[in-house]
Amino acid sequence: MAEAPLTRSIATRTGDDGTTSLLYGQRVLKNHPQIEAVGVLDELNAALGFAKATRPTGTSGLAIEQIQRELVGLMGELSCAPSDAARYAAATFAKIGEAELANLDAAIAVIEARQPKFDGWATPGANVHAAALDLARTTARRAERQLVGLGSPTPTVRPVLLRYINRVSDLLWLMAREAEQV
Repeated sequence: MAEAPLTRSIATRTGDDGTTSLLYGQRVLKNHPQIEAVGVLDELNAALGFAKATRPTGTSGLAIEQIQRELVGLMGELSCAPSDAARYAAATFAKIGEAELANLDAAIAVIEARQPKFDGWATPGANVHAAALDLARTTARRAERQLVGLGSPTPTVRPVLLRYINRVSDLLWLMAREAEQV
């Protein structure tokens, strides 16, 4: 009789005491500011998944998927203790940089060139997809506030990360306004 393959449970029980691990193993409380920031980015990733799932048939979800992949890298970086920053910088993990920021700027320019119509302040809910994009946008803004909080009083977040998450929310706002017109 063949042995059953070993399986690993998601329930490691290491967090039963209210702690979790940063990237290189340092234990911190689950309400540690870095974990809070990573948690909001995880919520943003889920909200983007919902927005992607609600998009009209025949429309591309590639822009959203790209942001989702980049958020994984961003969460990894934020999961690193400041004392391990040099180690993380030297590692081959995907990192947000100027190229990713430029891609967001280009996507914003494409939508702005189409001149989506909006009248004053947006009132979300014109349709499910637009509402999902607005939910993702507001989550991105909350993530931005968390990132700013990590930089106070000592800057611990690379400035490009703040610019990146700000642009994500700008892009999502435009995508939502465009989705309202469908």
